[in-house]
Amino acid sequence: MIALPAQFLRGSYPPLVTPFRGDRVDCDAYASLVDFQVREGSHGIVVNGTTAEPSLLSVAERKRLCEVALQAAARRLPVVVATGSQSHAETVELTEHAAAVGADAPLVVTPYYVRPPQRGLVEYFADLARRSPLPFLLYHIPGRAAVSVTLDTLSALAERAPTFVGFKHARFGSELRVMAGLEELSFPMLALGAAGLINAVGNLAPRKVAALYRAVAEGKLAEARRLHFDLFELNRAVFLDTNPIPIKYMMKRMGLLAENAHRLPMMPAAPELASRLDGVLERAGLL
Repeated sequence: MIALPAQFLRGSYPPLVTPFRGDRVDCDAYASLVDFQVREGSHGIVVNGTTAEPSLLSVAERKRLCEVALQAAARRLPVVVATGSQSHAETVELTEHAAAVGADAPLVVTPYYVRPPQRGLVEYFADLARRSPLPFLLYHIPGRAAVSVTLDTLSALAERAPTFVGFKHARFGSELRVMAGLEELSFPMLALGAAGLINAVGNLAPRKVAALYRAVAEGKLAEARRLHFDLFELNRAVFLDTNPIPIKYMMKRMGLLAENAHRLPMMPAAPELASRLDGVLERAGLL
């Protein structure tokens, strides 16, 4: 496996939402969200992750968001770009583009809907790894993609692709990274050795999520436990409807987004959900 800088791909890397004005991607608002993450102390950002609704974006729009993020970040923090698609050709195009414009690493989801065999996944990721010198993370989200990855597949991939750096497990060695993606498990996964977090709630409370990572990294487990429970209701609220519906509503209420806009078939928060989320924000002190 390629050597990584000690602090690279460690910490809080919030997956940014995609702001819309009507049906148009609002690149100015997106640049502001990147700057917000820098100011609030996030360790990196993820572009076009699940929270960004990437399957509702065109390839050109995903490329543009990558470029806007890199320009706005201005090397102040690492930029990981999610480049996976259900199409191998689209994934290749997006991955090569991310490398060409200066991204720090691609995050590649298992190809959804087609439900490939494990041997196909090994060949798929090995092929992508050959196309770029960048370290890459495998995005495992079976609840969305309907595709699981076995440990044998990860072992085979680690042998075939020296740039694969996406999991930490005893059979692979401690130098490999795992980024926790489920908010409620952030603290326990960090305590067990996860390298960092890719949490949607980092769009709302990036400073507190970054502090949770630092507390665990510094061995301050009582402080980390307090932050875990401070974030607990907010973490659960993210999934009161399909992500990022709750996130976008709360960001609008906090003044981080001008519009609570989605593309079909996604929809804004229903009135009953909006009322519940207002209470969550008030109790979290975010209004």
